[in-house]
Amino acid sequence: MGRIVHFEIHVNDIERAKTFYGEIFGWVFEDWSQYAGMPYFGAVTGDAGEMGINGALMQRRGPAPDPGQPLNGFACTIGVGDYDAAEVAILRLGGTIAIPKYALPGMAWQGYYIDTEGNIFGIHQPDKNAG
Repeated sequence: MGRIVHFEIHVNDIERAKTFYGEIFGWVFEDWSQYAGMPYFGAVTGDAGEMGINGALMQRRGPAPDPGQPLNGFACTIGVGDYDAAEVAILRLGGTIAIPKYALPGMAWQGYYIDTEGNIFGIHQPDKNAG
């Protein structure tokens, strides 16, 4: 089975990224640098009993994505309880809108953002009345 079990977000400024993801989504970080041999912070993204995965922030080892370049990797989508409040927090903490909020009719609200490190991510609020 090929289930995804871990993710890594490559960042230029780990402390800035920890603040961004920690304040918006409530992620907690653990210093795993000694295991990785580089700045590497495990991201606990929720309760172990909830569906989802944990990951990490790691020091970027090359140039950041150019503004406006097409996605050349995976985009993680993060579940939220209040889409609009999450967007306000993203923008307040330095993120920008990549694709504005749109309806997945009868299922959810979805949109994509660029974090403080130039990475694209999505947010998703389930809502059967979306449309």
